[in-house]
Amino acid sequence: MEKLLLDLKKEIIKKIKETDILKSLEALEIEVFGRKDGKLNNILKGIKDLGKEQKGIVGKLANDIKNELTALLQTKKEELDNKEIEKQLEQDFVDMSLPGAKKNKGSLNPMSIVQYELEDLFKSMGFMILDGPEAESDYYNFEALNIPANHPARDMQDTFYIKNCRNAKSCVPNDKMVLRTHTSPVQVRAMQKFGAPMKAVVPGRVFRNEALDASHEHTFNQLEGLMIDKDISIANVIAVMNTLLKGIFKKEVKTRLRPGFFPFVEPGFELDINCQICGGTGCSVCKQTGWLELLPCGMVHPNVLRAGGIDPEKYSGFAFGLGMTRLVMMRFGIDDIRYLAGGDLRFLKQF
Repeated sequence: MEKLLLDLKKEIIKKIKETDILKSLEALEIEVFGRKDGKLNNILKGIKDLGKEQKGIVGKLANDIKNELTALLQTKKEELDNKEIEKQLEQDFVDMSLPGAKKNKGSLNPMSIVQYELEDLFKSMGFMILDGPEAESDYYNFEALNIPANHPARDMQDTFYIKNCRNAKSCVPNDKMVLRTHTSPVQVRAMQKFGAPMKAVVPGRVFRNEALDASHEHTFNQLEGLMIDKDISIANVIAVMNTLLKGIFKKEVKTRLRPGFFPFVEPGFELDINCQICGGTGCSVCKQTGWLELLPCGMVHPNVLRAGGIDPEKYSGFAFGLGMTRLVMMRFGIDDIRYLAGGDLRFLKQF
């Protein structure tokens, strides 16, 4: 029996040295020390047939061999564990000195940047931020703004008309539908909904059948402003406009006020700003004049107040239509309006 134990020890030591897989080592441990069919236990089953003295010698030998093999198995297991860890570390190794993987981040269109700033600015002055349909009825786009069907002012706005308006939310039966040519239709909608007194601005897209060039686009953005109350005068217009321009450009901007005709205001004015692209010397954006038409404005026409359900004998108001696209061009020094809606990432990633 002693020889069997020593032969087993020799065999298992050899297998431990040759094993380089952790699972194989675990299987070997069960093969030797397993309770049912373990080789060591199978040998020791015959110990009952030995004499007392022999039992003591064999028992001590078996115990020594068991301790020795257990120690060897544990050492080998730790060695293989370390190899597994090192292998995993090699696979998962990250060189922290290398630059990280670049993640592309989106950015706001410069139009959105300025729109949000304008909204914050006007909210600080107590103005509501409103919205209106882009597919608008002829009534709100023209008629309610004191521009009847035969009015020559309609020739100033080359309009996209919609043949079938059944799916438009703002569709009025027997009324023509248009892609709104300005944000001014929301003036009347706002007065009908909120009455007077009221202060509101309306940012949004407008559409005109324009010949495209550096300063004209078929789709562009405006910001309509409206203030209705008692004793409103043109002085209120100038004060609000100066606050607006200083808030956007972060500096004083040279402006001029010219008489202008707009059917929905009386009197009407054109507010121009000194061209921020060329500094007033003349360029393609300002058409070599040094000035850029930015903000038509004036006192709300009595007919428009009546269309909104407000008595012009009790209330007056001012309205303005800010060319937000041109304001963005001036703010960031953009010399071609077509960049803003062109979707060119080389341009957009600069903001």
